[in-house]
Amino acid sequence: MNKFMEFLENFLLPIADKLNNNKYLTALRDGFMVSLPFIIFGSIFVVLANLPFLDKLIGEDAFATYQNALGPASAATLSIMGLFVIIGIGYKLTQQYGLDAIYGGAVALASFLILTPQVLEGLSGVIPTASLGAQGMFLGIITAFVSAELYRFFTQKNWTIKMPPGVPEGVSKSFSALIPVTLTLTLFLIIRIIFSYTPFDTVQNFIYTIIQQPLTTLGSGLTATIIAVLLIQVFWFFGLHGQIIVNSVFDPIWYTLNDENLQAFQAGTELPNVVTKQFIDTFLVGMGGTGMTLAVILLIFMIGRSRQLKELGKLGAPAGVFNVNEPIIFGLPIVMNPLVIIPWIIAPVVVTLVTYFAMSTGIVPKPAGIIVPWTTPPLLSGFLATGNAWQGAALQLFNLMVVMIIWWPFLKILDKNYYENEKKAS
Repeated sequence: MNKFMEFLENFLLPIADKLNNNKYLTALRDGFMVSLPFIIFGSIFVVLANLPFLDKLIGEDAFATYQNALGPASAATLSIMGLFVIIGIGYKLTQQYGLDAIYGGAVALASFLILTPQVLEGLSGVIPTASLGAQGMFLGIITAFVSAELYRFFTQKNWTIKMPPGVPEGVSKSFSALIPVTLTLTLFLIIRIIFSYTPFDTVQNFIYTIIQQPLTTLGSGLTATIIAVLLIQVFWFFGLHGQIIVNSVFDPIWYTLNDENLQAFQAGTELPNVVTKQFIDTFLVGMGGTGMTLAVILLIFMIGRSRQLKELGKLGAPAGVFNVNEPIIFGLPIVMNPLVIIPWIIAPVVVTLVTYFAMSTGIVPKPAGIIVPWTTPPLLSGFLATGNAWQGAALQLFNLMVVMIIWWPFLKILDKNYYENEKKAS
């Protein structure tokens, strides 16, 4: 066990440290955080627009009118979530360089729109909303990084217009950004023109075909999901925030899959993906936090004899209901505790397999693409994430029992150890 832990520490900790300090992954993570309030707002109205049995209560015509009235809420947020992510990434990356961040966000958005197809069914000057959502996500991320770097390069080269003293600050900043913005957008316009002479026609088609589709297919698979879950657990075992580290890499894929399901859910067609952002957040993280430690808290109340675990259960329960589990991770402790490394790593993998099987076979509906806030208590979150389906809540309850069974013998040993130490001390 010691050699295994030493191997993990020597191999994974340097990787985790590099990921944590990588400016691009940090900007990517923070960029998604900028979009989160808008995504949650849109998700709330998707839930409200699809309340179960409402069509039976008020009639189909009234229900259609009701849905049309609420539709703009999700259309203006969820359907174009890529725009918020792009602005967020451009802003955050430019901010890291100590430059005027608002221009970094704006130039990222403008660069993306230049590359985006502006023709829809023969009509020019019309941008398909699909290009601003899941389909354009990867192009938007790449564009945000490149445009922010170009803007930074031109600015730091002092290719700017200097205004004389006394000119208002807002005017001075606008003229200072003029040349870097112009050069950056011109380069993206040239790229668009070049791609118009290729078989792909647009950069977006190229990115979607060559990069996004293969990565999305890989990320939606069970193997890649299990690897991601394992890495989250191992990083947390060493005291590193595994969710932030792994999500920085996988979020673009999971959000894309999530948006594809949302579009299908709103259109009333079959949901294409099992693994989505909500698959991870609701059926793994959303049951007491990373590692589903709400099951551990329940077990403490059931079998705990030591004073340490009883007090920890009382302390961790209120937070655990809302999926905050730092009291358990650092109080049990889970970090660097060889007694719990087996259930800590194995339980999430088992739950991933159970959840994937249940959804892929149709026993439980797939995630509907609705972004449920991660602090939503279990059962309610499962119900909402699957499009108001009771099976989602039932699956969460079943998964909690699975985790409790896996943890039972290990927590029993840990509790016995604490109890005997307390008896000796007294």
